[in-house]
Amino acid sequence: MLYTNHIRVLSINLTDETYKIEHREDLKQYLGGVGVASKLLEENIKPDADILDPSQCIVFAIGAISTIFPVITKTVAMFWSPLTKELGESYAGGRMAMTMLMAHFDAIVITGKSKRPIYLAIESHNVEFRDASAMWGIRSDDVGRIIREREKGAGKRSIIRIGEAGENQLSFASVCVDTYRHFGRMGLGAVMGSKNLKAISIWGKGDLPIKNQKAYFKVFQDLHKKAITTDVMKKYHDLGTAMGVNLMNEKGGIPILNLQTSQTDDIENLSGETFAEKNLVRKTACAGCPVGCIHIGQFRREFGKGYEFEAVNVGYDYELIFSLGTFLGLNDSDEVLELIEAVEDYGMDAISAGVVLGWATEAYQNGLFTVNESLVPLEFGNQKNYLAALKHMAKRTNEFYYNLGKGCAHASSIYGGQDYAMHFNGNEMSGYHTGYGSVLGSAVGARHSHLCNGGYSFDQGGEGNPEELLDKIYNEELDRCILNSLIACLFARKMYDKDTILNALKSVDVVMTEEELDNAAKEIFRTKLRIKKMLGYRLKSLRLPKRFFETTGFGTKIDEAMTYELIKKYSEKCEALMNS
Repeated sequence: MLYTNHIRVLSINLTDETYKIEHREDLKQYLGGVGVASKLLEENIKPDADILDPSQCIVFAIGAISTIFPVITKTVAMFWSPLTKELGESYAGGRMAMTMLMAHFDAIVITGKSKRPIYLAIESHNVEFRDASAMWGIRSDDVGRIIREREKGAGKRSIIRIGEAGENQLSFASVCVDTYRHFGRMGLGAVMGSKNLKAISIWGKGDLPIKNQKAYFKVFQDLHKKAITTDVMKKYHDLGTAMGVNLMNEKGGIPILNLQTSQTDDIENLSGETFAEKNLVRKTACAGCPVGCIHIGQFRREFGKGYEFEAVNVGYDYELIFSLGTFLGLNDSDEVLELIEAVEDYGMDAISAGVVLGWATEAYQNGLFTVNESLVPLEFGNQKNYLAALKHMAKRTNEFYYNLGKGCAHASSIYGGQDYAMHFNGNEMSGYHTGYGSVLGSAVGARHSHLCNGGYSFDQGGEGNPEELLDKIYNEELDRCILNSLIACLFARKMYDKDTILNALKSVDVVMTEEELDNAAKEIFRTKLRIKKMLGYRLKSLRLPKRFFETTGFGTKIDEAMTYELIKKYSEKCEALMNS
């Protein structure tokens, strides 16, 4: 906590329904966020037990300056990923960071398994274990509404919850946070489901007086002005990340039809401009953010005869347009929004869901399984059948969908088609195939989660040859250890250079030198690398699907041999850090 010499940790045991609160002075050196969460995960993980064993933990943590500065809005979740079988690291915005701050918890560690479905009601000095048996099987939106009606704390409350996919332990099940935000990647929903934990409600009613208001407000106002009056964040508010659809397509960097190509002449119906003109109904923001990058689109759905329609609101962005649009051969914004809404209902990671279906479609076309297994013919552009397939995945209807729910790496190891199962170390690819930066960055990312180190952005900027990318990506990993310990939204990474971070910390009495900040980043990175090694991960043994080297990124083919040589060199840099 700010103005203290300790980190306040809430530890909850679901098995015997007990909890304790500790003040950990030894964790203060890790700043907060991913630093503290990594250390707590390292302490609590059980590498000799099953990934979903009740003894395994979930760690949530907020940052060193969460929500008190603009766009410092995230909460990190760390766990053992059932999808990749290694380090799980996921981030979400919404109100969770604010409510944890106001409840005066820097971190929450959850272990054990409840005897029945439950949800947790957490306050500053109290945890209640509420029966959630009647909520089991209910969609996450309805769970949020029920808990809002039952629990106090409107305005300073955050509710996270899983859907049917999490209950059935789908390996890429997500966790919904305050309706429009998610712990999406890596399968946190499955871990919660394995613990019979349907939801968590956090109510923070405290406050945080600022001691040196003059110094604090100067830094705050400078950052606030930069966020709302400059071009640094403007694009995220206007069209949002969906603006990248046309830009990526023009350069040949957006994955299409299971990455059979990275460019098309027919994408305008899925452009950010089309979504804005046809579907956009409002924009909203996470608590503590003045930007408003969350874009809500609306589509109409018929639910009865006689022209009976309902209007459905759902969040969209570039990655979802890619995974549930271009990757699956769809070309209608309404159809994409309906797929997004289905993924939301079931509680799946939208990127993994779309990429898994992309592999399954091509595998079906190649005769690797029959319609008797998939229950519907999987065809690029057939949105209705994709809706049916998502339902079967969430329910794990049969053996085929059980295997599909473990991700495309697992499914392709059984049915074939591994050369076009588009994943990095078991985690389905993101929406950028831009060159060496996107492939190398995703391949070596410490969290193997989502755009770990921004490698794709170096391709966009034309920054250097493949050899030079190595150092850029490595240094970016270290920089993000700092940003993710604050925890800043990475959209704001250009706002928070090291001088700005040091000034912000100093204004609230956290005095550090640049060298101390860099040393903290290195220790956080080492901690994550130790966890990965503990869980059996070896970067040098990584093998990528052939299609990454067959499809051009920004018009250039990526050389397979060079890529593996770069991965080897990156691994050696990580080993040197571990030994330093």
